[in-house]
Amino acid sequence: MYLYPAIDLYQGSAVRLTHGNYNDMTVYSTEPLSVARLFTECGAQKIHIVDLEGAKDGTAANFKTIESILKNTPLKAEIGGGIRSFITIEKYLNAGAERVILGTAAITKPDFLRECVKIFGDAIAVGVDVRDGLVAIKGWTETSDRECFDFCREMEDIGIRTVICTDISKDGALSGTNLELYDRLREELSINIIASGGITTLDDLRALSKMDLYGAIVGRVLYTGAMNIGDALQAVRNPG
Repeated sequence: MYLYPAIDLYQGSAVRLTHGNYNDMTVYSTEPLSVARLFTECGAQKIHIVDLEGAKDGTAANFKTIESILKNTPLKAEIGGGIRSFITIEKYLNAGAERVILGTAAITKPDFLRECVKIFGDAIAVGVDVRDGLVAIKGWTETSDRECFDFCREMEDIGIRTVICTDISKDGALSGTNLELYDRLREELSINIIASGGITTLDDLRALSKMDLYGAIVGRVLYTGAMNIGDALQAVRNPG
């Protein structure tokens, strides 16, 4: 299983939200490139980056910061937040992103999503952010009427190979991750599942790794020092 240390960007800084609440934001670094370089030095190979401003309004407000990380580290990055057009997708892929994540657009623009899969193939992933069993959109500020598992099965049917699934109730809360959710996704789907939200301990990571998931995203615990990234990488490579 791959470990994806996370950098969430807001106004050029690395921040974390609690439960997706933009009014409950902690700024951890005003130099995200330095954070990404530290991840690299500790042995990380991949990274998960989200433009939080983009997630709300559909812009690429933090593109220059993301481009700097892509150009100045060897990290293979998946990028999310406000990616709702072919131009934005091409912009990130041309800058060196390994994969882009569609969230809101996957719900509101299904024809666009299908066309993206035809053009960009495996470089397109879908972020499935779950609140009370339903898929949330627009930076978690709205909840759709789409049920999580039905939506994931639909994504698989149209050719999406990677889904990043976040339990919003767990995200940033340091309360443990939703193992039941990811175990069910693994059982019902044959695509790559990346777990996100509430991963708090090395035991969380070991449990996810034993499920044979594709990846896991770790955020706040790395910034608070509650988890060492070197230990986290060891846990996913050798879950025991």
